[in-house]
Amino acid sequence: MAKVTYRPVSRFPFQTDATARRPPASVPMVGLFLLAIIAAIALARDFLMPITFAVLLFFVFVPVRRRLSRFGLSAALTATIVVAALFVGIVSLAWVISGPAGQFISQLPEIKDELAQRLQNLRFNSEAINSAMTQLEADPGTAADPSPGFDTATVALDALYTTPGILGQVLLTLFLLFFLIASGDLLYLKIVQSFDTLGEKRRAYAALRGIEDSLGSYLGAITVINAGLGVAVGLTMWGLDMPAPLLFGLLAFAMNYVPYLGAAAGVGIATLVALVSFPDLFWPLVVGGSYLLLTTVEGQVITPYFIARRLQMNPVVVFLTVALWAWLWSVIGMIIAVPLLVVISVICDHMPGLEKLGNFLAGDDPPPLGDDAADEAA
Repeated sequence: MAKVTYRPVSRFPFQTDATARRPPASVPMVGLFLLAIIAAIALARDFLMPITFAVLLFFVFVPVRRRLSRFGLSAALTATIVVAALFVGIVSLAWVISGPAGQFISQLPEIKDELAQRLQNLRFNSEAINSAMTQLEADPGTAADPSPGFDTATVALDALYTTPGILGQVLLTLFLLFFLIASGDLLYLKIVQSFDTLGEKRRAYAALRGIEDSLGSYLGAITVINAGLGVAVGLTMWGLDMPAPLLFGLLAFAMNYVPYLGAAAGVGIATLVALVSFPDLFWPLVVGGSYLLLTTVEGQVITPYFIARRLQMNPVVVFLTVALWAWLWSVIGMIIAVPLLVVISVICDHMPGLEKLGNFLAGDDPPPLGDDAADEAA
């Protein structure tokens, strides 16, 4: 009679002898891997930024392609319409900004001298302020001569140097977005087919649809809110007789995509310009206070009301994420930080084992502790 041997059944069916003998990853190795990932993201920023933008925009415009397909429009035609609309919007926005921005740049030397004179009048016997003023002020004998840092020619040359790179990234984003939308459901199909079991395929498809719905809802609502804030700021600056109110409205619209830091930078810029434009301190304080009031109402009342609770993030995580991406990718990183958090949160909701990370990222209030849990916490 043949001898029958019985092997113990593993608690994990997917675990083979090779994986069972594999040692667990050590903390230093995981740390080195994370540092390598961060370094790669920072070094490849010029290539990864347009790709990230294109993928995020793809998830936003996938519902548009799906709706237009019901009317007989092909995916390629929908992609052409979307990319053409974005290109026209970018060109129109650049044309609108070019006039006020060019005038503002040409006045930078006068603004710098006027600001230095105003701060000179407000100087206190503080060593720190005196040191800052020493760096800011021009030579008293040549107060009308602009410093090299604010030379109009230098600013124009810097703009000419950086414009080709920015234009190339914009074109790469639009071309990649065109191919992603024109491919139809091919990307979704390939991602779903990369999983083995039927359950994993369903979770992957649900995650993709969740990202599509969440990003569209978040970016759509934020864009409408930012447009309203831009109109309110522009009208307020116009009512307060500030120079270039249209530029302030566009600045508020764009900078409000950056949580916390965008509003703070807008208040600071408006206050500095008002300090140069008005003869006393009262109106600069009114300008800065008005901008701060509008952004506070937007951030504390309007945005929480219109943004679904499932899309609200932990404020601490949002601030740290914005700071990290600002360090990695500068202003572009600050803009995409929150959309990336939304994507990660949706993935955590659909991937087993990531529920705790998703709960940490969420911005809703935690449930109250029971008596037993409160005693244990105490």
